[in-house]
Amino acid sequence: MPKYDVSASQGWRSLVTRLRNHISPHVLLVTAHPDDEAFFFGPTLIALLDDTQRKLHASSPVMHSLCLSVGGAEGLGATRAEELARSLDVFGVNEDNRLIIDHNELKDNIKTKWDPSLVADTVEHYVISHNITTILTFDPSGVSSHPNHQSLYHGTSKLLSRSSIPPGLRAYALVSVPLSIKYIAIFAPLQAKYDLFVAKHLNNFQVPIPVFVAGASQWLTIVRAIISHRSQLAWFRWLNMAFSRYLWVNEWVAIETSE
Repeated sequence: MPKYDVSASQGWRSLVTRLRNHISPHVLLVTAHPDDEAFFFGPTLIALLDDTQRKLHASSPVMHSLCLSVGGAEGLGATRAEELARSLDVFGVNEDNRLIIDHNELKDNIKTKWDPSLVADTVEHYVISHNITTILTFDPSGVSSHPNHQSLYHGTSKLLSRSSIPPGLRAYALVSVPLSIKYIAIFAPLQAKYDLFVAKHLNNFQVPIPVFVAGASQWLTIVRAIISHRSQLAWFRWLNMAFSRYLWVNEWVAIETSE
Protein backbone atom coordinates (compact mmCIF):
# COMPACT_ATOMS: atom_id res chain seq x y z
CA MET A 1 0.00 0.00 0.00
CA PRO A 2 1.45 3.43 -0.92
CA LYS A 3 2.30 5.79 1.92
CA TYR A 4 0.42 9.03 1.44
CA ASP A 5 1.39 12.64 2.04
CA VAL A 6 -1.12 14.47 4.29
CA SER A 7 -4.24 13.82 2.20
CA ALA A 8 -5.23 12.50 -1.19
CA SER A 9 -6.79 15.87 -2.04
CA GLN A 10 -3.55 17.78 -1.54
CA GLY A 11 -1.42 16.24 -4.28
CA TRP A 12 -0.97 19.54 -6.10
CA ARG A 13 0.09 21.34 -2.93
CA SER A 14 2.39 18.47 -1.99
CA LEU A 15 4.33 18.55 -5.24
CA VAL A 16 4.46 22.35 -5.32
CA THR A 17 5.94 22.29 -1.81
CA ARG A 18 8.73 20.12 -3.19
CA LEU A 19 9.38 22.80 -5.82
CA ARG A 20 9.50 25.80 -3.49
CA ASN A 21 13.28 26.14 -3.91
CA HIS A 22 12.70 27.21 -7.52
CA ILE A 23 11.20 30.60 -8.40
CA SER A 24 9.65 29.25 -11.62
CA PRO A 25 9.52 25.45 -11.45
CA HIS A 26 9.36 23.75 -14.84
CA VAL A 27 7.84 20.26 -14.75
CA LEU A 28 8.49 17.83 -17.62
CA LEU A 29 6.20 14.87 -18.31
CA VAL A 30 8.17 12.22 -20.23
CA THR A 31 6.02 9.69 -22.11
CA ALA A 32 6.73 6.92 -24.58
CA HIS A 33 3.77 7.19 -26.96
CA PRO A 34 1.01 9.61 -27.94
CA ASP A 35 -1.98 8.84 -25.66
CA ASP A 36 0.17 7.94 -22.60
CA GLU A 37 -0.42 11.43 -21.26
CA ALA A 38 -4.20 10.92 -21.31
CA PHE A 39 -4.57 7.26 -20.34
CA PHE A 40 -2.11 7.39 -17.44
CA PHE A 41 -1.23 10.93 -16.31
CA GLY A 42 -4.50 12.88 -16.63
CA PRO A 43 -5.17 13.63 -12.93
CA THR A 44 -1.64 15.02 -12.54
CA LEU A 45 -1.77 17.19 -15.66
CA ILE A 46 -5.12 18.65 -14.66
CA ALA A 47 -3.93 19.37 -11.12
CA LEU A 48 -0.71 21.07 -12.21
CA LEU A 49 -2.47 23.10 -14.88
CA ASP A 50 -5.50 24.05 -12.76
CA ASP A 51 -6.10 27.81 -13.15
CA THR A 52 -7.64 28.21 -9.69
CA GLN A 53 -4.68 26.63 -7.95
CA ARG A 54 -2.20 28.56 -10.08
CA LYS A 55 -3.76 31.85 -8.97
CA LEU A 56 -3.29 30.84 -5.33
CA HIS A 57 0.40 29.92 -5.64
CA ALA A 58 3.08 32.28 -6.92
CA SER A 59 5.39 29.38 -7.76
CA SER A 60 2.92 27.49 -9.94
CA PRO A 61 4.68 24.99 -12.22
CA VAL A 62 5.17 25.49 -15.94
CA MET A 63 4.16 22.21 -17.58
CA HIS A 64 6.14 20.59 -20.43
CA SER A 65 5.53 17.42 -22.47
CA LEU A 66 8.23 15.27 -24.09
CA CYS A 67 7.05 12.19 -26.00
CA LEU A 68 9.88 9.91 -27.12
CA SER A 69 8.11 8.33 -30.09
CA VAL A 70 5.39 9.11 -32.61
CA GLY A 71 3.75 5.76 -31.86
CA GLY A 72 4.22 4.56 -35.42
CA ALA A 73 3.96 0.80 -34.83
CA GLU A 74 0.95 0.66 -37.17
CA GLY A 75 2.27 3.25 -39.62
CA LEU A 76 0.19 6.05 -38.10
CA GLY A 77 3.02 8.20 -36.75
CA ALA A 78 1.93 11.46 -38.39
CA THR A 79 -1.69 10.93 -37.37
CA ARG A 80 -0.77 10.11 -33.79
CA ALA A 81 1.46 13.17 -33.51
CA GLU A 82 -1.50 15.35 -34.51
CA GLU A 83 -3.72 13.56 -32.01
CA LEU A 84 -1.18 14.20 -29.25
CA ALA A 85 -1.25 17.90 -30.05
CA ARG A 86 -5.06 17.95 -29.74
CA SER A 87 -4.90 16.06 -26.44
CA LEU A 88 -2.36 18.48 -24.98
CA ASP A 89 -4.63 21.33 -26.11
CA VAL A 90 -7.40 19.81 -23.98
CA PHE A 91 -5.13 19.69 -20.93
CA GLY A 92 -3.78 23.19 -21.58
CA VAL A 93 -0.09 22.50 -22.18
CA ASN A 94 1.44 25.47 -24.01
CA GLU A 95 2.46 24.76 -27.62
CA ASP A 96 5.95 26.09 -26.93
CA ASN A 97 6.42 23.50 -24.18
CA ARG A 98 5.88 20.35 -26.24
CA LEU A 99 8.18 18.06 -28.19
CA ILE A 100 7.62 14.70 -29.87
CA ILE A 101 10.64 12.64 -30.97
CA ASP A 102 10.89 10.45 -34.09
CA HIS A 103 14.18 8.54 -33.69
CA ASN A 104 15.21 5.31 -35.42
CA GLU A 105 16.18 3.73 -32.10
CA LEU A 106 13.11 4.95 -30.19
CA LYS A 107 10.37 3.22 -32.12
CA ASP A 108 7.02 2.13 -30.68
CA ASN A 109 7.45 -1.61 -30.18
CA ILE A 110 5.79 -3.83 -27.59
CA LYS A 111 8.76 -6.24 -27.71
CA THR A 112 11.65 -3.77 -27.50
CA LYS A 113 13.37 -2.02 -24.62
CA TRP A 114 14.96 1.29 -25.46
CA ASP A 115 18.60 2.02 -24.64
CA PRO A 116 18.59 3.83 -21.25
CA SER A 117 21.59 5.93 -22.29
CA LEU A 118 19.77 7.15 -25.40
CA VAL A 119 16.69 7.93 -23.33
CA ALA A 120 18.88 9.81 -20.85
CA ASP A 121 20.58 11.77 -23.66
CA THR A 122 17.24 12.76 -25.19
CA VAL A 123 15.66 13.82 -21.91
CA GLU A 124 18.83 15.63 -20.79
CA HIS A 125 18.81 17.82 -23.89
CA TYR A 126 15.26 18.96 -23.16
CA VAL A 127 15.93 19.39 -19.44
CA ILE A 128 18.91 21.67 -20.01
CA SER A 129 17.40 23.69 -22.87
CA HIS A 130 14.14 24.35 -20.99
CA ASN A 131 15.40 24.77 -17.41
CA ILE A 132 13.45 21.74 -16.16
CA THR A 133 13.43 21.29 -12.39
CA THR A 134 11.23 18.17 -12.08
CA ILE A 135 10.69 15.12 -14.30
CA LEU A 136 7.56 12.94 -14.18
CA THR A 137 7.49 9.56 -15.92
CA PHE A 138 6.71 5.84 -15.51
CA ASP A 139 8.01 3.51 -12.79
CA PRO A 140 9.93 0.24 -13.46
CA SER A 141 6.69 -1.63 -14.20
CA GLY A 142 5.47 1.02 -16.63
CA VAL A 143 1.82 0.58 -15.50
CA SER A 144 1.11 -1.87 -18.36
CA SER A 145 4.52 -3.61 -18.40
CA HIS A 146 5.22 -2.08 -21.82
CA PRO A 147 9.02 -2.21 -22.33
CA ASN A 148 9.04 1.29 -23.84
CA HIS A 149 7.40 2.65 -20.68
CA GLN A 150 9.89 0.80 -18.48
CA SER A 151 12.79 2.22 -20.49
CA LEU A 152 11.78 5.75 -19.54
CA TYR A 153 12.25 4.95 -15.86
CA HIS A 154 15.69 3.42 -16.37
CA GLY A 155 16.78 6.24 -18.67
CA THR A 156 15.62 8.87 -16.19
CA SER A 157 17.39 7.10 -13.34
CA LYS A 158 20.59 7.05 -15.41
CA LEU A 159 20.17 10.75 -16.19
CA LEU A 160 20.06 11.62 -12.49
CA SER A 161 23.55 10.15 -12.05
CA ARG A 162 25.12 12.57 -14.54
CA SER A 163 27.16 15.54 -13.38
CA SER A 164 25.92 17.57 -16.35
CA ILE A 165 22.33 17.89 -15.12
CA PRO A 166 21.13 21.02 -13.32
CA PRO A 167 21.64 20.93 -9.55
CA GLY A 168 18.47 20.08 -7.68
CA LEU A 169 16.80 18.25 -10.56
CA ARG A 170 14.27 15.77 -9.20
CA ALA A 171 12.31 12.98 -10.82
CA TYR A 172 9.16 11.09 -9.84
CA ALA A 173 7.64 7.85 -11.13
CA LEU A 174 3.95 7.02 -11.49
CA VAL A 175 3.11 4.12 -9.17
CA SER A 176 1.97 0.94 -10.95
CA VAL A 177 -0.83 -0.53 -8.84
CA PRO A 178 -1.80 -4.22 -8.56
CA LEU A 179 -4.37 -5.62 -10.99
CA SER A 180 -6.82 -6.01 -8.11
CA ILE A 181 -7.28 -2.23 -7.88
CA LYS A 182 -6.30 -1.18 -11.40
CA TYR A 183 -9.83 -1.24 -12.84
CA ILE A 184 -12.06 0.02 -10.06
CA ALA A 185 -13.05 3.22 -11.89
CA ILE A 186 -14.94 5.76 -9.77
CA PHE A 187 -14.16 3.76 -6.63
CA ALA A 188 -10.45 4.52 -7.05
CA PRO A 189 -10.59 7.85 -5.15
CA LEU A 190 -12.46 6.12 -2.31
CA GLN A 191 -9.90 3.33 -2.21
CA ALA A 192 -7.02 5.85 -2.23
CA LYS A 193 -8.58 7.76 0.65
CA TYR A 194 -9.14 4.52 2.53
CA ASP A 195 -5.44 3.70 2.12
CA LEU A 196 -4.66 7.19 3.39
CA PHE A 197 -6.90 6.69 6.43
CA VAL A 198 -5.24 3.38 7.27
CA ALA A 199 -1.74 4.78 6.77
CA LYS A 200 -2.51 7.81 8.90
CA HIS A 201 -3.74 5.74 11.81
CA LEU A 202 -0.76 3.42 11.55
CA ASN A 203 1.57 6.43 11.53
CA ASN A 204 2.99 4.96 8.33
CA PHE A 205 4.46 8.05 6.63
CA GLN A 206 8.08 7.01 6.14
CA VAL A 207 7.94 7.61 2.37
CA PRO A 208 5.47 10.45 1.73
CA ILE A 209 4.35 10.74 -1.91
CA PRO A 210 2.18 13.19 -3.84
CA VAL A 211 -1.29 11.92 -4.74
CA PHE A 212 -3.56 13.48 -7.35
CA VAL A 213 -7.28 12.68 -7.34
CA ALA A 214 -9.64 13.75 -10.13
CA GLY A 215 -13.27 14.65 -9.61
CA ALA A 216 -16.10 13.96 -12.04
CA SER A 217 -15.51 17.12 -14.11
CA GLN A 218 -11.78 16.42 -14.28
CA TRP A 219 -12.52 12.85 -15.39
CA LEU A 220 -14.63 14.21 -18.23
CA THR A 221 -11.72 16.43 -19.31
CA ILE A 222 -9.43 13.39 -19.34
CA VAL A 223 -11.98 11.49 -21.44
CA ARG A 224 -12.04 14.41 -23.91
CA ALA A 225 -8.26 14.20 -24.17
CA ILE A 226 -8.41 10.43 -24.78
CA ILE A 227 -11.04 10.86 -27.49
CA SER A 228 -8.55 13.14 -29.26
CA HIS A 229 -6.62 9.93 -30.02
CA ARG A 230 -9.25 8.67 -32.44
CA SER A 231 -6.92 6.25 -34.22
CA GLN A 232 -6.41 4.35 -30.95
CA LEU A 233 -10.02 3.95 -29.85
CA ALA A 234 -10.29 0.18 -30.12
CA TRP A 235 -13.02 -1.49 -28.04
CA PHE A 236 -10.70 -2.34 -25.14
CA ARG A 237 -9.66 1.30 -24.81
CA TRP A 238 -13.28 2.28 -24.27
CA LEU A 239 -13.30 -0.23 -21.41
CA ASN A 240 -10.09 1.35 -20.15
CA MET A 241 -11.77 4.76 -20.14
CA ALA A 242 -14.69 3.36 -18.19
CA PHE A 243 -12.78 1.44 -15.54
CA SER A 244 -9.11 2.49 -15.29
CA ARG A 245 -7.94 3.83 -11.94
CA TYR A 246 -5.42 6.08 -13.74
CA LEU A 247 -8.18 8.35 -14.99
CA TRP A 248 -9.03 9.07 -11.35
CA VAL A 249 -5.89 8.70 -9.23
CA ASN A 250 -2.14 9.21 -9.74
CA GLU A 251 0.39 8.35 -7.02
CA TRP A 252 4.08 9.24 -7.28
CA VAL A 253 7.39 8.07 -5.81
CA ALA A 254 10.83 9.60 -6.14
CA ILE A 255 13.22 8.11 -8.70
CA GLU A 256 16.69 7.39 -7.36
CA THR A 257 19.91 7.60 -9.33
CA SER A 258 21.03 4.33 -10.96
CA GLU A 259 24.56 4.76 -9.61
